[in-house]
Amino acid sequence: MRYILALDQGTTSSRAIVFDEHGKPRASAQREIRQIYPQPGWVEHDPHEIYVSQRDTAREAIAMAGLDPTEIRAIGIANQRETTLLWDRQSGEPLHNAIVWQDRRTTAQCAELRAAGAEETIKAKTGLIVDPYFSGTKLAWLLDNVPGARARAERGELAFGTVDTWLVWRLSHSRTHVSDETNASRTLLYDIHRGDWDQELLSLLRVPRALLPDVQPSASVFGMAAPEELGAAIPIAGIAGDQQAALFGQGCHRRGMAKATYGTGSFMLLHTGETAVRSASGLLTTPAAQPSAAKATPRGYALEGSVFVAGSVVQWLRDELQFFRSADEIEAMAASVPDNGGVFLVPAFTGLGAPHWDPFARGAIVGLTRGSSRAHLARAALESIAYQVADLLQAMQQDAGESLTELRVDGGASANNLLMQFQADMLGVPVVRPRVLETTALGAAYLAGLTIGLWASPAQIASHWAEERRFEPQMDPAAAEDLRARWRAAVHRSLRWAEQD
Repeated sequence: MRYILALDQGTTSSRAIVFDEHGKPRASAQREIRQIYPQPGWVEHDPHEIYVSQRDTAREAIAMAGLDPTEIRAIGIANQRETTLLWDRQSGEPLHNAIVWQDRRTTAQCAELRAAGAEETIKAKTGLIVDPYFSGTKLAWLLDNVPGARARAERGELAFGTVDTWLVWRLSHSRTHVSDETNASRTLLYDIHRGDWDQELLSLLRVPRALLPDVQPSASVFGMAAPEELGAAIPIAGIAGDQQAALFGQGCHRRGMAKATYGTGSFMLLHTGETAVRSASGLLTTPAAQPSAAKATPRGYALEGSVFVAGSVVQWLRDELQFFRSADEIEAMAASVPDNGGVFLVPAFTGLGAPHWDPFARGAIVGLTRGSSRAHLARAALESIAYQVADLLQAMQQDAGESLTELRVDGGASANNLLMQFQADMLGVPVVRPRVLETTALGAAYLAGLTIGLWASPAQIASHWAEERRFEPQMDPAAAEDLRARWRAAVHRSLRWAEQD
């Protein structure tokens, strides 16, 4: 039996999973990482904690699988994407905490870029909109606010990276400064059509090119993990941003296939084949994971919609409102009432993503009466996730000109049967849950396995996918549309709330 180690570095935890050659998980380990909130709207992580937690879970998973590290054929990495790090090339020491993708500190800088007329150029080249979500303005903030950083960057003394780049740098003992296209494409600095960093974009954001990593296809050898880190020299042979990794792990390799991941946020991707479809509905155009390093292989693309707050609304009920001790308890609480009692919760804690893209939106609860209970709020919180994903699907179908026949789902919250049934009701199409829910890590493993020849082709990988449960729509379509109309009215009340701050 041959094995691949997948590193899944996410927003709230680092996880490692050992997969066998059939794509089955053999052992896993996971550790939460601290969320640091220096100011309202700011979110940071400790770079050392990111790495150490990921390294230690990798060691733990290998040991739990009963394997010697030499039995691991390759490493695949999936990661939270837009989170931004800056470090010293000589010492490897970070200059600042990592600025997390959820962070909104560059809202004013984004407004300046739009006012200067830069948004059209950025969208045409990157497929993205100008928003604090992406790495470029976070990097510019670091260069402007860390003393001496800009001058040192221009002298070539510093390195920038998203989390994948940081992990490879540390695993390789500072020998390798690389990224893959799915991560590079989320920086506002990368031309997704030419497949290269773009000098005009670098000039717009005042980012020295010397900071940037080399970019490779998702399935290629990025470097070697040093023996001191994991117990053996192991090739790092696959990298993809978490959402593209999940798309690949779900077997969505062809035009018209779509998946939604329910994690801290919720992310829906629709594969659009070799066409980079430009959205008219506030969605993003993004490269899919590239399963071959061969230059003749055409680049694949996807449309993406991002929900900033999905599973984290459940954490909010647990930690801040103390509705329950374990997030798993929300399903029973929500199911204890027949409906939401007219309550709608808009979890715009850090603004709203697609299709609204309003950094000034804030959370709102509407429809409360004296009879509203914790159970109604719990149900409204779960339903808010499904409403947001339904908004994304509607926009995708308009942009791509295709009607989805089913939605493949993954991520922690997809285990919630009440949420998945409500999702199917709101979409009007079946929601299909696979046997292996951790498809983000699985996608990273598949990419690494392709590189080293463990699997022959994406088609062989797709044949491993297996359905665990299918949720068919049960709600009357008119009733579903009435709920969605009331949801849209609730969203309208949350928009631009913090604009005066």
